[in-house]
Amino acid sequence: MRARDLGIVIGEHRPSGQNSITDVDGVRVGHATLVEGDAIRTGVTVVVPPETPLFAGCHRLNGNGELTGLEWVRESGFLTTPIGITNTFSVGVVRDAIAAESADEDAWSLPVVGETFDGFLNDIRGQHVGAEHVRQAFAAASAGAIDEGSVGGGTGMICHEFKAGIGTASRVVGDYTVGVLVQANYGRRNRFRVNGVPVGELIGGRVLLPQGRDESGSIIGIVATDAPLLPQQCNRLAQRMGLGVGRMGGTAAHSSGDLFFAFATGNRALTEKGEVSLRMVSDPEITPFYEAVIEATEEAILNSMLAAETMTGRDGNTVYALEPDLLLEALRALH
Repeated sequence: MRARDLGIVIGEHRPSGQNSITDVDGVRVGHATLVEGDAIRTGVTVVVPPETPLFAGCHRLNGNGELTGLEWVRESGFLTTPIGITNTFSVGVVRDAIAAESADEDAWSLPVVGETFDGFLNDIRGQHVGAEHVRQAFAAASAGAIDEGSVGGGTGMICHEFKAGIGTASRVVGDYTVGVLVQANYGRRNRFRVNGVPVGELIGGRVLLPQGRDESGSIIGIVATDAPLLPQQCNRLAQRMGLGVGRMGGTAAHSSGDLFFAFATGNRALTEKGEVSLRMVSDPEITPFYEAVIEATEEAILNSMLAAETMTGRDGNTVYALEPDLLLEALRALH
């Protein structure tokens, strides 16, 4: 189930073909999902660009989290590796596994790997994600439709006190595509908004809240576009993801790691020697790309929730799914 399956339209820009980050030509996404026994609820997701290096940028809305490799991105303006997303305690193994993926044993690598905390449902201290799962995610990476919800790195994640995880959406801006992928794991129920409607308040306790869990949590967001953007423009796209999170009711709480990354495939062959010819969208024409990022972020978060099913995990903790009928009832309540 996705937002548009329910007739929920967010924003003014239309989605591209699959309404996914993989609508950006050459971008692939793969998951490895670990659901074992009563307490293992975790995994890893990889976002594979069509080539590297590519111009890239990043933004920190709140820094109680991790997205590795950003100092080099800020210094150089380049994305030089695939991107991994997993749980907080598995960043190291995923980073190392991505570094080992290069066919050149002498290759230099500072992988970009993000995390959110899945310890409410998952035995996170058991560190069950291994290098073999990263390899599985790469093997599964596809440019097709993306599985959403409780898959990959999003397996044990919670958003606005509903089950959530991985979500994606895209928008068309002129001749270009903007795609977004999120791993959503943040927020209170009563702050949850869809198209400005306070659906979290209206649904309230009719869907049971997870007991003993506070607002702590995070969101990792990735933007991809085929537009010819320069690194500073990528920074600005990444920054706009925070507006999408805010529109959904996120507050970037003290305990939250809200970290966003953007890369652009419109300039290639960036390692050629000598002068390199570049293209760029002029800054006066970039505002529609901001709008696209905000809209796609909202929709990706909602998709991450609608695709997820109720899950019971560590210590018998249960997180319930967002029920589509209750969501639609709440949206109709104020109209």
